[in-house]
Parts: sequence; structure tokens; C-alpha cells
Amino acid sequence: MPHPPPDAQPAALFLAYDPEAPSFRHRLRDVAARLEAHGWSCSVERFPRGRYFRRWLERRRELAAARLVVLSKINLGLGEAALLGRWSRRTVLDFDDAIYLRRPRALGELPGRSALRGAKFDRTCSASWLVLAGNDTLAERARARGRRVEVVPTSVDVEAFPAGPAPRRGDTVVWIGRPENLVYLELVRPALAVLAREFPGLTLRVVSSEFPEWPEVRIERVPWSEAGEAAALASADVGVMPLFDDGWTRGKCAFKLLQYMAASLPAVASPVGANREVVVAGETGYLAAAPEEWTAHLREILTAPERAAAMGRAARASVARRFDRRATVERVVGLLREAAGRGQCGEADAL
Repeated sequence: MPHPPPDAQPAALFLAYDPEAPSFRHRLRDVAARLEAHGWSCSVERFPRGRYFRRWLERRRELAAARLVVLSKINLGLGEAALLGRWSRRTVLDFDDAIYLRRPRALGELPGRSALRGAKFDRTCSASWLVLAGNDTLAERARARGRRVEVVPTSVDVEAFPAGPAPRRGDTVVWIGRPENLVYLELVRPALAVLAREFPGLTLRVVSSEFPEWPEVRIERVPWSEAGEAAALASADVGVMPLFDDGWTRGKCAFKLLQYMAASLPAVASPVGANREVVVAGETGYLAAAPEEWTAHLREILTAPERAAAMGRAARASVARRFDRRATVERVVGLLREAAGRGQCGEADAL
């Protein structure tokens, strides 16, 4: 099937299993909008998880028309790389999780190492002109087969969060995330149980679609919404990001921490993967491994509001400087234009 002539309006096809999932919303949605502002025609499609081969056959015209096909956390099945290579000009893989492993289903369970999953990931990297990895751990794995791999952290829209201090009660710990990650809260549960006895009003605010049932800790259930997440975080006192240390969690990109920091919150996190890079210990938050460390750091933040406020201001300044979405979007747009042979933003659009 012929490709469009060089002077046609450039087109990009974004494929994601769930375009409403955080990984797509925070990494690629604004990129597509920015490309459109530069004269591109961008389409975002929900890609089926099954129906191998057929899912590509059904999109062969869109693939052939696009100058660029961007895969969001999609691994290619056996033979699919050949179809994609036949119909598409250039392919880009974007991912921010260890999609070459099987996700652990229980706390302490190790991620599953699947030869098939690993082979699919390698095949996808080999078929991609460019791979965008969310952190160094992911990038190192992708470099085994990827011809070009760039580390692009998952970034946050700092301006979506209020810049000034929000009214706070002094006893609210917050966690935000998807239901499958609730299991990690068990790591901080013993510390919160201790603190609940010290602070009668202590509350764990959970922003999600499902919620834990803990009789020893008061749980505030806040259903997640894109419109309401900023206010739900900004009115808390401290954010937490506990993680078990394994191959899956070391691939995580610390996005919760970035949200807390944008909301001017100090945070306490497990010293795992990207968490180590995001938290400036003693300035923007703390890293905690053992239950007693969680207890001590959370206690310090809850009992020293002026110190906590200073850490929150430092956290917001840090995330604005290092992980603001506007700068990241411009960088990714430049990389995608280069991948498509269009040059950097602002350059002539001639191929």
C-alpha cells in the first residue's frame, strides 16, 4: 500500500490499551495535542489486547497513512512486528512500567519472568526506531535490543496544582493510585497504626476507585477524578509512596511523588527505583524502609507544621525545575518529529 506524498499533512497514530490510563494521559496525551498545534493530524485509538494479527489488519490503512505510529506500553506478538514494519513508516514505543515482566499479585510475591513476555518486549524494541523509557532501569532493559533509547520521566503538570498553601488539618496522610497498587499500603500500615494511637484524628486519605478496610486506622475514601485529584492532594499534610523492592517496582517512575510535590506536600517513600532520584532526603521528604523509619518520619512531619510547609515549598520548586510537563512535552515532540524525519519544532516541515 503506497504511503502519502511527502507534502501531505503529517499524521501520527497513537495506540494504547487504555487511553484513559495514567501512563497515556500523563506521557502522551499532551504530546499529541502539541503535535497538532504544529500542524500534525493525530489520532488516538484504543488498541485491543487480543485478536493478534487481526488488530493490525483492521488498521492497515491508518498505519500506512501515518508518518509515525506510537505504541503506549504495547508488546508485539509473534509475527506482528513484520506486519507493522510492512505498513508503517516509523514506530515509537513509549513505556513507564516493566512490561517485560508479569506484575506481582500479592505483597512479597516476585514478578514473574516470562520468556514469551521478554521476547515480545525485545521484538517490539527491535521494531521501533525510537524507544522512550520512563527511567534508567527501564532504559537499560530496552537497550538490549532498541536501536535508540531515550529516558523520558513521567512528568506532572505543576500548574494544575494550587501554588499557595491550602488549608490543612495537620493529621492527614494521603495516598493516590490505582486499585492494583493498594497492596503496597500494607508496608506503611504498622506505622500508621502506631501514629493513630498518638494522633486521635489521624486519617489516611486514599484517592482511588477501591479502598482498604483497616479497623485500626481511619480511612477517608475519595473517589478518583481527574478534576478533583489536585484538591484532594493539596489539602493533605503528607504523601506516602510505599513499595516492595523487586524488578517490577524498580521499573516504576515515582509519579505519585511528583504529584505530592506539585501539591506542595512533603512525602515519605520507600527507597526503591526512581523514588531515590525524586526525593531529596531531608529537603523535600524522606526515604523509609523499616516500619520504625516510616513512623519516625511521618511523626516528624505531622508534629512540625512549619518544617513540613518549608519542605512542601522545596518539593514544589524541585518538581517544577526537574519534572514539569511543559518541558517534557516539548522534548518528546522534538524526538517524535525527528523520528518521523520532520526535524525539530520550529524547523521547516519538509522531509
